[in-house]
Amino acid sequence: MPRKARIEIAGYYHIINRGVEQRAIFKEANDYKQFEELMCIYAKSYGITIHNYCLMSNHYHLLLEIQQENLSKLRNILIVLIIIL
Repeated sequence: MPRKARIEIAGYYHIINRGVEQRAIFKEANDYKQFEELMCIYAKSYGITIHNYCLMSNHYHLLLEIQQENLSKLRNILIVLIIIL
């Protein structure tokens, strides 16, 4: 049975993503920079405001504000970015 869709309404969201088994998702200094740049580009393209964020070697935190129901789109993009970095 499929999982119910997440409820997305305009407002603030705290997003966390952690590496599997707490493994590093950012291995080099350049990984942080690339992720940060692409995260900002995609957030802007979806009309999402990033109020604050913290990138650590094995996970990250984001404080976002959305105006439309498009949080899952950005979240999916960020997961792909972690895979390709």
